Amino acid sequence: MIQLWETGVYLVNGTELVADNAEAAAAVKAKTGKETDQTSASKETIAYRILKDHNTSGSMEKLKIRFDKLTSHDITFVGIIQTARASGLTKFPVPYILTNCHNSLCAVGGTINEDDHMFGLSCAKRYGGVYVPPHQAVIHQYAREMLAGGGTMILGSDSHTRYGALGTMAMGEGGPELVKQLLNQTYDINMPGVVAVYLEGEPVKGVGPQDVALAIIGAVFKNGYVKNKVMEFVGPGVSSLSADFRIGIDVMTTETTCLSSIWRTDDRIKEFYEVHGRSEAYTELNPGAVAYYDGCIKVDLSKIKPMIAMPFHPSNTYTIEELNANLMDILDDCEKKALVSLDGAVDFTLKDKVRNGKLYVEQGIIAGCAGGGFENICAAADILDSASIGPDEFTLSVYPASMPVYMELVKNGCAAKLMQTGAVLKTAFCGPCFGAGDTPANNAFSIRHSTRNFPNREGSKLQNGQIASVALMDARSIAATAANKGYLTPATEFEGDFTKYKYFFDKKIYENRVFDSKGVADESVEIKFGPNIKDWPAMVALTDNLMLKVVSEIHDPVTTTDELIPSGETSSYRSNPLGLAEFTLSRKDPNYVRLAKEIQVAEKAREEKVCPVQKFPELEEAWSMMKTITPDADRSNTGIGSTIFAVKPGDGSAREQAASCQKVLGGWANIANEYATKRYRSNLINWGMLPFLIPEGPLPFQNLDYIYIPGIRKAVEEKAAVIKAYVVGKDKKIAFEMTLGELTDEERQIILKGCLINYNRV
Repeated sequence: MIQLWETGVYLVNGTELVADNAEAAAAVKAKTGKETDQTSASKETIAYRILKDHNTSGSMEKLKIRFDKLTSHDITFVGIIQTARASGLTKFPVPYILTNCHNSLCAVGGTINEDDHMFGLSCAKRYGGVYVPPHQAVIHQYAREMLAGGGTMILGSDSHTRYGALGTMAMGEGGPELVKQLLNQTYDINMPGVVAVYLEGEPVKGVGPQDVALAIIGAVFKNGYVKNKVMEFVGPGVSSLSADFRIGIDVMTTETTCLSSIWRTDDRIKEFYEVHGRSEAYTELNPGAVAYYDGCIKVDLSKIKPMIAMPFHPSNTYTIEELNANLMDILDDCEKKALVSLDGAVDFTLKDKVRNGKLYVEQGIIAGCAGGGFENICAAADILDSASIGPDEFTLSVYPASMPVYMELVKNGCAAKLMQTGAVLKTAFCGPCFGAGDTPANNAFSIRHSTRNFPNREGSKLQNGQIASVALMDARSIAATAANKGYLTPATEFEGDFTKYKYFFDKKIYENRVFDSKGVADESVEIKFGPNIKDWPAMVALTDNLMLKVVSEIHDPVTTTDELIPSGETSSYRSNPLGLAEFTLSRKDPNYVRLAKEIQVAEKAREEKVCPVQKFPELEEAWSMMKTITPDADRSNTGIGSTIFAVKPGDGSAREQAASCQKVLGGWANIANEYATKRYRSNLINWGMLPFLIPEGPLPFQNLDYIYIPGIRKAVEEKAAVIKAYVVGKDKKIAFEMTLGELTDEERQIILKGCLINYNRV
């Protein structure tokens, strides 16, 4: 089904793979009649060519990328624009599209969600952007329909910014990276590795894009096979897939922790652009005659079976057939994973869902950028035609990804087929994906064609004793389960036929409702600020030395951004840095905020030139030991703050608030064995936080210890390879070493200044 190559590979004429070994050059020459080498062949990937076209550095080893377009939604654009405004923004220099698909319900916190929308509309007018009103489209569907283009690059402040199937290399990053683009700065990365995803065969009836995606994620996530690399989809199997099918696989590549994705394009993608009235945006993309890849994921599409990702991660994958055959064993494994993911905070079991030997689920959701596509919903309608979801616990909600998709489902009758079963059709909204819509009942089990199934991402709250859980599946198997009234069923058991519905895109909806400035800024427009929209608090530059208190210690194998700053209803406060910060780590470590704020009091006193030590006995003991290490350290040159340790933090969302919330509570650093994503590490840096690394093994410190780091400013300035630190306290001085990993010169300056705002401040 999935084969991972242990070597790099040469792709010859787009159809033949040659392993990179001693015989590779001869084998390639025998097939092409020409000499080749790894260096020249690596320049023949689609990814290399697109990156080269957008690189401004003059070096393909150290890239400085300028993107063609930017996208954000309504829990990120306020903070981004506020940051850019503080740095002198006068006009959006590239098209910037502000969508409203996350806080679109306007149901939490009084007026604050709609206040954010009005802020966005006024900023689109003032700075020359595009504003997509609530319920019109989820961010990524609008980008597919109206923004993507062959050979272009888009940067979005949402982790699932992926339009590779349409020939657009897109990346999801934290807000500060978009701020840089708005200020005519660049996205700086080393040239990423490129991994071929070689598709062959074609899917069997009943298998959908989520099945293929989950199979790939299950094969590559845990071993980091594509981490921070570009996945390039090639091979003859690509042509067997419709545009919608490719899009459904592509959007889920985020869950592999890859940097971006790109696909070869063909007549099906050309037709996609023609249907959407943008034929000029199509570009045929193919790798060169001989292209070299740093690895290869070979996928036989014909062998993919309906898949399920059990709680609590998209990589926890099984075939539905395997799950049903080994039900109690796999559910027992889920309970063991829950002990880690939920820290034993609540009792968790799925074994009570087994009825007469079959797994029963209470909820089905088909939604968002992954599930809400036209073909997914049409296939679900065919499976459910003349069926009933029944009058028991099981419910089914379907969210078309845009109003044009919804309108076509109404016109072709699929909407009626679904509604008559008892399913509910709702507007374009990302809520079910991050816990702000269709939260299940306590102890309920939901199956969803959405992007993630992290703990609590469905909306439950451990701190309130609530727990629900999500498994990811394809829309087709969700529909088959719905037709079976909630009993888990793969879509391959569907005996009927799938109708080939033709899609007709009507852009009149957008013409009637979307505000498009056409790039023209209007300085006369006053920005509308709701009472919840607050400026970022002042942040100080990095001091010569640091005294850090460890205020949280997390030993889970991976810590998600949802655990660092919860999603769901907290998203309403993302325009209010201090208000949102109150939720930091609330579902993982409820003591974090209190402990961070306690030590922040000492830092505020230091900044106000009041001696902070005597009011804090433990800090006084640490301070006394500090003086034995560096007698010249004092309150004028030694910052006081907090840090956390996590084994591998930052998996999942691009949300910058996972870092900024720590910063506004006085955080100076994270300490980790590894960072799960580039996105999270970049967010730390852009908020002036030090991304320390420490080797795996027993820690030299523990929670509530003080860590003294002498000469940290000089170490950052001079690019020190090793950072010396001490655990300090009463009669305690334990030396240990950390590193910072690779930092660009600009990243060092951002850290030295204290944050990106300070770095850019006019």
